[in-house]
Amino acid sequence: MRFAAIADIHGNCAALQAVLEDIAGLGIRDIANLGDCFSGPLEADGAGDLFLLLDMHAVQTVRGNHDRYLIETPADALAPSDAHAHAQLAPRHLDWLRKLPFSTIYLDEVFLCHATPQDDNVYWLEQVSPAGHVFLKPLEEIEALADRIEQSLILCGHSHIPRAVQLSDGRLIVNPGSVGCPAYDDDKPFFHKVETGHAMASYAVLEKTPAGGWVPEFRNVPYDHMAMSRLAAENGRLDWAMALATGRV
Repeated sequence: MRFAAIADIHGNCAALQAVLEDIAGLGIRDIANLGDCFSGPLEADGAGDLFLLLDMHAVQTVRGNHDRYLIETPADALAPSDAHAHAQLAPRHLDWLRKLPFSTIYLDEVFLCHATPQDDNVYWLEQVSPAGHVFLKPLEEIEALADRIEQSLILCGHSHIPRAVQLSDGRLIVNPGSVGCPAYDDDKPFFHKVETGHAMASYAVLEKTPAGGWVPEFRNVPYDHMAMSRLAAENGRLDWAMALATGRV
């Protein structure tokens, strides 16, 4: 069994298109999408049309926290990235978001969620210190969140950090990284930065070995990231422009 996992596209249609072409070049048809599809100062409408097309094929999507904001928060109360996306999205895109599950079982043996099985806005694999340092969470805390999940492979996104963590019972948790947003800052739970240090789109390929274990291959795909950086700047988001140009904020 072999499939691709994508996450955190954030309206970056150019990055999504490049990743889909890379996946197709590998001969892979099955794709798991871990959410946060549209929020950002880019091309939510183009990404939306692409997702509606993908939804007719072998793609399973779960809803991210920003996807939830777009369908639950009044338009005049949305944060800037969500507001920009909401203004671009058509009713068909929002209807698609409303149908997405919080979590699901994929291909009968892979657990999918955006952040954690309990909360769509909490890092599963990372924690943030009061000083703003982002580091790997202790194994016992990671495992506590995986309680009662029977699948041997667990996929999550949200932190935009490509990472694989092996649990003590052999289960594997994988975050494929972000397709469309290589760096950002946030003030919860404490102010911190997440920076990949590059401007490429990130995703992962997951393959089940003959022995039954899963092996992740993390892939970085170049695309015209400067076009997206310029678009973010034109839309008044210099923070996004810097992140898309450099992978840093």
